[in-house]
Amino acid sequence: MTQGLAVGVIGGTGMLGRSLVAGLLDSGLLRSGALWVANRSGTRGALPEEVRVTADAQELVAGCDVVILSIPPAQFGALDLDASGRLVISVMAGVSLARLAERSGASRVVRAMSSPAAARGLAFSPWCGAIGDADRARVTALLAAWGKTAEVADESQIELFTAMTGPVPGFVAQFAACMAEFATRRGISPSVADMAVRQLFLSAGEMMAQGAASPQDHVQEMVDYAGTTAEGLLAMQAAGVQRVVDIGLDAAVARTRKIAG
Repeated sequence: MTQGLAVGVIGGTGMLGRSLVAGLLDSGLLRSGALWVANRSGTRGALPEEVRVTADAQELVAGCDVVILSIPPAQFGALDLDASGRLVISVMAGVSLARLAERSGASRVVRAMSSPAAARGLAFSPWCGAIGDADRARVTALLAAWGKTAEVADESQIELFTAMTGPVPGFVAQFAACMAEFATRRGISPSVADMAVRQLFLSAGEMMAQGAASPQDHVQEMVDYAGTTAEGLLAMQAAGVQRVVDIGLDAAVARTRKIAG
């Protein structure tokens, strides 16, 4: 699937790009010297010597079989690139498959989304694109280096996941911050509240990631138990917690669809 492939990340020293590079390096999928990074300065920074670094994006394309685009979407229009004959994977928010093909010259294009959690192999990276079976296997293997991955039906779903799972810790951190604020306003010291909430979300994430029960299953189990947590959950539901979440995610999706300009 990836044996013998050379892979390049354009924008590989930005926040997301660094994470993608780290995930690929840690995965051991690529042979030494088969990972390229292009950035505007051409500086290596903290990248290991095994990574080839260039300021010339076209040089990267010439040396790679797969090109990953991880630049700010507003900068894509200024990128001078001919990636014809290459498999192009974009993790840029809001840039359509049609525009990717038009600007890059590539006929094999994939639109994906990931997150900085890729550096730890903990990202969810959905993707879509009209490609053949061999490329499908390559894309799946590469994105799996960053955590979990799934092929989705169309670009509109990529935009939903850009809002939902791209901004790690994002919306989860917002809920954690609300819980910590609840505790501190009731007299618990900020440091203890912070410790408690961090541990809560760590354990909850582990339980939901490893078990067969869905998040909704966990909620229903607590409701059925009819204890103190049930009272809180039912009160949140009655107050419209789903509506608040919908409003926030819809706003993020709307921004995703505008961000590329």
